[in-house]
Amino acid sequence: MFLSVFDMFKVGIGPSSSHTMGPMVAAARFLDLMRASPFEFAGLRGSLHGSLAFTGVGHATDRATILGLAGFVPDTYDNDKAEAALAAIAETHSVTPEGLPTLQFDPKADLIFDYDHNLPGHANGMILMATDAQGDVILRQVYYSVGGGFVLTEEELAEGKATNDGPAVPFPFHSAAEMLEMANASSKSIAQMKRENEIARGCADSFAKGTARLWEVMNNCIERGLKTDGILPGGLKVRRRAKGIHDALLAERGMNLNAPHTINDWMSVYAMAINEENAAGGQVVTAPTNGAAGTMPAVLRYYLDHVPGASESHIEDFLLTAAAIGGLVKYNASISGAEAGCQAEVGSASAMAAAGLCAVMGGTPEQVENAAEIALEHHLGMTCDPVAGLVQVPCIERNGLAAIKAVSAASLALRGDGKHFVPLDSVIETMRQTGHDMHEKYKETSLGGLAVNVPNC
Repeated sequence: MFLSVFDMFKVGIGPSSSHTMGPMVAAARFLDLMRASPFEFAGLRGSLHGSLAFTGVGHATDRATILGLAGFVPDTYDNDKAEAALAAIAETHSVTPEGLPTLQFDPKADLIFDYDHNLPGHANGMILMATDAQGDVILRQVYYSVGGGFVLTEEELAEGKATNDGPAVPFPFHSAAEMLEMANASSKSIAQMKRENEIARGCADSFAKGTARLWEVMNNCIERGLKTDGILPGGLKVRRRAKGIHDALLAERGMNLNAPHTINDWMSVYAMAINEENAAGGQVVTAPTNGAAGTMPAVLRYYLDHVPGASESHIEDFLLTAAAIGGLVKYNASISGAEAGCQAEVGSASAMAAAGLCAVMGGTPEQVENAAEIALEHHLGMTCDPVAGLVQVPCIERNGLAAIKAVSAASLALRGDGKHFVPLDSVIETMRQTGHDMHEKYKETSLGGLAVNVPNC
């Protein structure tokens, strides 16, 4: 099994990897399908189903789909150009993607939120259609946004599309047990094995540049969040808090007023800064999703700024180790809140962060696996119940608490020798089963939990 660090960590836009990035990616794929088709197209239509319908407005799913059909993609997204494009589409009721003719598309009439018909493959389903001059559908494709910005067609999902297409990798572990066996046999760390796998699929120079860019985008997102205040969009009138907390923490330095637990506030504020940026539609990195984007970068920033002896030379090892754990979770369970609840998003992020921190603080592969297990185990059963369908409450604070759990999990693992009672593989399987058994109203539909017990005003 191979899942690249650049698949696990993708540069994109908020507020949701599955509900914003995924639909935009699906639309881009549909345009490519149209470009490869011999038909003459005149118009576009689409429908959103399941969780994409129920929480699509709060997650800007319609906006992302419209922009995707206009030719925008997450990695190069420009907000000013997007706003101009949306205004033009609203006026002309048409889009003109590169390589295709002008296509009739009235978002209000041609993009439907279908609350009554779920698609069978996944909770995040959408159908895109192209029409001829008479308005008849001549090309149709079902897409599923399966979490973390990953998108599969109906056929790919049915086939169980592999993440292993390409040259063989030297360490093709499918489970944590196999990962530890290979580490022991090779005397290599998890990061070293993961790096060799990555280089087998690319080149060392581009890999180093790519990981450096990932951290640059993550850290820039933290900095923007720490400097920006105001009210988040969406109607809940949630106030940004990261700047105020950060300003207070800076003011308290050197005053001997800080209790030891104040370090938790630093971890939380880094995470909240990212998730406030995500909620505002800013540029973030999936880690492994947008809704959980703050946890892992917060722990890495905590390591760099607050741990004696920390070195920026360890950033790549942190990302590689975290990606290895995230790949195991995605391959054997899920990273999608709509599929398995928030345990699959924030829980996975906490496990990834714990593993990365444990690794750069000198942990053995066994201790790293233990750190990930502790963090994920203590998120089991966590529901995804965003108020008003927005990635704000409880998502922003939840990332901060997950970062604290990750640091605690890494610390506990480092206090031991790597031997522990519950294997990481067992926790991942338990998370999969728990997600399967979880009621749909707790899986990113905003039909249960806080979403119905907190006034949406």
